[in-house]
Amino acid sequence: MKPKKNYSKLLSEFTDFTAKYQQPNLDAYKIEFMFERLQDWSRYHSLNDVKKWFLEKRKNCQMKIEEIPLLEARDWYFEYKTGTIKHLSDDFFEICSLRVKYKDRENSKGWDQPMIRQIGFDGGILGLIRQRFDEVPHYLCEAKAEPGNHGLVQISPTLQATFSNINQKHGGRKPHFVDMFLNTNKYENWQVLYEAWLSEDGGRLYNKRNKGLLLEAPEGTKIEIPNDNFIWLSLYQIKILLHEDSWINPHIRGILAHG
Repeated sequence: MKPKKNYSKLLSEFTDFTAKYQQPNLDAYKIEFMFERLQDWSRYHSLNDVKKWFLEKRKNCQMKIEEIPLLEARDWYFEYKTGTIKHLSDDFFEICSLRVKYKDRENSKGWDQPMIRQIGFDGGILGLIRQRFDEVPHYLCEAKAEPGNHGLVQISPTLQATFSNINQKHGGRKPHFVDMFLNTNKYENWQVLYEAWLSEDGGRLYNKRNKGLLLEAPEGTKIEIPNDNFIWLSLYQIKILLHEDSWINPHIRGILAHG
């Protein structure tokens, strides 16, 4: 770990100094959230170490992407009755088509377009775990490969999974850490710092939303890290990495934007 700074003392001084500028009933978490991003308090990695770790993850990513004709996609088919493209499981998502009538856009006559419709509309869980080490908050992030990502690998929340994947409709394992977000009540003294339904891109995803969660585990909680794709980052580091092109994915941005 890096040399310790007196985080708690400086946080207390910051809280006192900003007291006259604070809104009434502003909770301590929101004040600390502002304080965290002022400098790098990380007890684990320097910012340079984080950048080296991420670039190695991108360099060594084994995911291979090949564009194929849509009709050759395994387990997907065109359903003539509904006019949609669907998965054999009747889960995941489907491709539907909409006719839009609206005058207040670039195309004032309206338009037709295909859209992605999540089965059940509620897409999944976007969850981030926060835990203190030597009193300093850290956030458990993952270098996650997705086939549509620019650069393939981006820094993602602790959990980023659709309900289809959580329910193992793909036939694989459950996502890491999913139980912590589905059954928070059974984890003693864990706090839900933020919980809300977050909207998705309405230009291509039809009525889709995801549940965004920020959970704080008590300091000293033993959280087993499954592999070195996961890393504890400070809030300052996450904010600085937003200046890199397409490193931080939109789901972390959505969860942390509330603070």
